Formats: sequence, structure tokens, C-alpha cells
Amino acid sequence: MIFSKEFSREEFVRGIEEFTHLWLLFRFHETADKGYSALVRPPRLGGNEKKGVFATRATFRPNGIGMSAVKLEGVEYKNGQLALLLSGIDLLDGTPIIDIKPYLPYSDAMPEASAGFADTRPETLMTVEFSKQAAEFLATQADKSLPEFIANVLKQDPRPAYKKQKAGTQTYGMNLYHYNIRWQVDSEHNLVTEISIER
Repeated sequence: MIFSKEFSREEFVRGIEEFTHLWLLFRFHETADKGYSALVRPPRLGGNEKKGVFATRATFRPNGIGMSAVKLEGVEYKNGQLALLLSGIDLLDGTPIIDIKPYLPYSDAMPEASAGFADTRPETLMTVEFSKQAAEFLATQADKSLPEFIANVLKQDPRPAYKKQKAGTQTYGMNLYHYNIRWQVDSEHNLVTEISIER
């Protein structure tokens, strides 16, 4: 995470390396101009039931503010540029961060809390396989972590919620960075059929 010039001074993060995890508050910049709705369809409910936007973590919010817990791997300061090295981040590249706060286990983790319709952690059951064409394409790419990255995304089943309830093989597509990924789902198995560079 790179700091803007105004905040790119080491004083702003002095002591931050004493914490293993941080909260990032950010703007949903890609959906900010799409408005919001009082009722939304949480994916955890299969997209079939509506809940109030403030009872969910929906992207389309009145204030457009989101939060993400991340692991701090290090602090880097080079040539006047301050950056935090993070893992476990679930934000788009270029997402504007509006605040950073230390994660405090004694107050932020509440074992006795209940979470309504999202009370249980979703299981990652999907398996991922690459077709011959997809595997050959990946072998030509400089980033050798790309297969693992794609597999980790697909294991979470990124299909629209209403599609997850329907049987049958169908081809889906999405962009990851500048790659166009095409895959098919059969029960709990993903087959990546084609990968190309988005022009």
C-alpha cells in the first residue's frame, strides 16, 4: 500500500510494526457513481433474500466506505516513498485508503458475538483444474504464482449467487488484472478452459 506524497513520511507510521494486523478503511471507488439501495441481496443468502444495506457488507452503500482486516508484513521507505507491505488484502489495485487503524485483539475480536445470516464461515470446497490450453498459456507467463492466484480466486466460487443454485455446466468469464479467465463449473469442480490477455 503506497502513501500519497502528503503522508509519505515515516513519522506517520512510527510504531506500526508493533502490530501484526491492521484495519483499512477505504472507498468503494469502482461503484461510487452507481448509487445505493436500502435493500440488497447478500450472496450468503443465495441472492434470493433481501436485507437492509446496514445489516450487510454490501458494496453499494450510502457512504461508499468499506473496511478490511489485513496482515502487516513490513514497512518500506525508499526514495521518499512510504509503503506498507500487506497480505490477506481483498481490495482492487488503486483503491483509495481513507484511514489505517491497528487491529486490537482484545477489543476487535469478540468470541461471544453472533453474526445472523453470516454466522458460519463459508467453506472453501471448490477444486480447480486447468485445461491443456490454459496450462500452456500459464507456462509462457513470467509470473509463476499466477496459477495459484487464479485457483485461489476460483476456489471461492465467484459466480453470481443465483447461479450457484443451478445445476448444469456453463461457461463463466472474468478479468483478473489484464487476464481474461474462462472457466466451467461442474458441481464443486472448476475447469479453467481458456486464459487470454485482455486487449
